[in-house]
Amino acid sequence: MNFLRPSLTTTSAVSALVVLALVGCSDKAPIPAAATTAPAASAPAGTPAPAASAPAGTPAPAASAAAPPVSVSVVHAAQRDMAVKLNATGTVVPLTSVDVRSQVTSTIRQVHFKEGQFVKAGQLLFTLDARTDEANVTKARAQLAKDQASLAEARRQWERSKQLLAQNFVSQGAVDTAQAQVDTWIATVAADQAAIAASNVALSYARITAPNSGRAGAVNVFAGSAVLANQTALVTITQLDPIGVAFSISQRDLSHALTALQGAGAKVTATLADGGGSFDGRLQFLDNLVDANSGMVKAKAVFANPASKLWPGAFVEVQQTVTTLKDSVVVPQSSVIQGPRGTIVYVIEDGVAVPRPVKLLHAEAGEAALSGVQPGEVVVLDGHQNLRPQAKVVVRAPAAMAPDAGAGKGKSKEQGKGAGNSATAPAAAQTASQP
Repeated sequence: MNFLRPSLTTTSAVSALVVLALVGCSDKAPIPAAATTAPAASAPAGTPAPAASAPAGTPAPAASAAAPPVSVSVVHAAQRDMAVKLNATGTVVPLTSVDVRSQVTSTIRQVHFKEGQFVKAGQLLFTLDARTDEANVTKARAQLAKDQASLAEARRQWERSKQLLAQNFVSQGAVDTAQAQVDTWIATVAADQAAIAASNVALSYARITAPNSGRAGAVNVFAGSAVLANQTALVTITQLDPIGVAFSISQRDLSHALTALQGAGAKVTATLADGGGSFDGRLQFLDNLVDANSGMVKAKAVFANPASKLWPGAFVEVQQTVTTLKDSVVVPQSSVIQGPRGTIVYVIEDGVAVPRPVKLLHAEAGEAALSGVQPGEVVVLDGHQNLRPQAKVVVRAPAAMAPDAGAGKGKSKEQGKGAGNSATAPAAAQTASQP
């Protein structure tokens, strides 16, 4: 009996577990019959699962391997003359600017002009106190009159001596002495005349006139001011017409500038900022050395300035035409690519982009003159950043076709909308047909 007790205990425990399991299953919701039948169960063993359906419009893997054409805009290379111009920033400078100073130490008696006034060469500007110089002139003239009287007396004595010599009353020595006296007084009179001229020069320093025509600056002295000889600056006279513009050109353009300097000089255009106007002048001066620090050469052009619009110290944009490239091939500068291996452009040949090595001759105002491209060839203007050699291209329509393109876009949008409605209709029908 003892050996049978453990078996009965084990059997009872198993029966209790079965009862608990049946009670737990009875608490859950009934499992639908359709769900209990799994599709995989009816499939034979080893059958692969069906692949998920791809979305509509997905390209095949083989189709995605081919690169699509690149959209670009193009331009035809043109052949024409292109002017080579030098552009620089210049400064308006006067051709002459003189600081007027007194040559004698004196006092200002009168100022005969107003500061800022335009004056002409030789116009009286200042009068100094010249009473001392006037007295010196008067003294020199009096001395001249005295010596002239002595000369006249010496000549009369010489004439008497010659008459007495003819009558044998005097010797030849007396006549020679009288002649020497005449010659002495002649020299004295000449010295007196020179003294008068020197006094007149000193007197002229009391009248200060304009050395050149121009505009007077600020007046630094007034009536009664004391001035020192060659030290006190009275006023500055600056020439405004004609006037110069100083600028610098690069060393590589020196040969063109020297050629343009021959004859009357090349035409130079100066443009003031903020719509101040443009002025035409001529190149007049090139410096005789190249600045070793900057590699630039100083130059100067002369401009007529009757209206005084070019003012000393003003900044201007200088443009000079030094030569003209005859029959050059010209393309927009944006189509030129500067690469590590040189300069190229993309040329369209048979629908593909072909890189073409070129040499940039000159570039200005968004245009570039090239060698290596023939006139009439189709050059890529925009979109070359996406190009590779031998890449297929599609040319975009010009900007003038934009309205038509917009109409097509609207039409395609309506078609797409209709297509979207027709695409959703079968799905709705399938949903409705389900039980």
